[in-house]
Amino acid sequence: MCCRLYATKRQGKPPRQDLMIHPTAIIHPDTRLGNRVSLGAYAVIDAGVTIGDDCHIGHHAVIEGPTELGRNNHISPHACIGTPAQELSPGEQSTRLVIGDNNVIREFVAIHRGSTKDEGITRIGHHNFLMTYTHVGHDCTIGDHVVTANAVALGGHVSVGNYVNIGGSCAVHQFTRIGAYAMIGGGSMVTLDILPFMMAVGDRVKLYGLNRVGLKRHGFNATTIQQLKRAYKLLFRCNLRLDEAVTAIHESGLDESSAVAQLIAFIAESKRGIAR
Repeated sequence: MCCRLYATKRQGKPPRQDLMIHPTAIIHPDTRLGNRVSLGAYAVIDAGVTIGDDCHIGHHAVIEGPTELGRNNHISPHACIGTPAQELSPGEQSTRLVIGDNNVIREFVAIHRGSTKDEGITRIGHHNFLMTYTHVGHDCTIGDHVVTANAVALGGHVSVGNYVNIGGSCAVHQFTRIGAYAMIGGGSMVTLDILPFMMAVGDRVKLYGLNRVGLKRHGFNATTIQQLKRAYKLLFRCNLRLDEAVTAIHESGLDESSAVAQLIAFIAESKRGIAR
């Protein structure tokens, strides 16, 4: 692929040639490009975009602003990043999209900026892998090390914790939360909050126990996994109301485990209700 090689002036030092930009790429004059950024054929970078060092933007990708990309992000062909929220009457929006470092965003992924109905920011953390046709709606918050398989759709205001794995063709209702280390099976319709550390699948989604394989892969020891298992049984296998189960967990001392305490805190913060 033929690219233009651009030189960046540095005060007191000779210019450095470190930007690889295809001649057909369209770049707004106020775009801020870091070092060693590459832009493919027909990529379009709009006003208000900042792209960090070592990012690669594939051909025909579109990035609208205000959008901030961190370092070493790979944006694949035809991805559409930073477009306005999908609202019937969006009006003028001074909203943003903020993306961290070391993310892979594959073909035809769509990520919208925030809306004026929330903080106005869509946030994506670090080391995430968003596969083809993933949709991230306005005001979503995605943590770190999250994997979304093909055609995952996240509605507006969805929160996804660290190390979550979401199977292909899942749809997540707006304002729903998915806790850290959870795993969602392919094709699931998620309309209620998913507790951290759990596996869930179905239409509508139901819990199917601890994500033990995932926990072991991420270094959780046997004691912590056993504590989470006991907490899960109290919550969902002892015919207790949710408040009764939480009380039983407190009385048993299980919440002295930081992982179990995280579980209980997630329940307390739920507004949509917990999938069971």
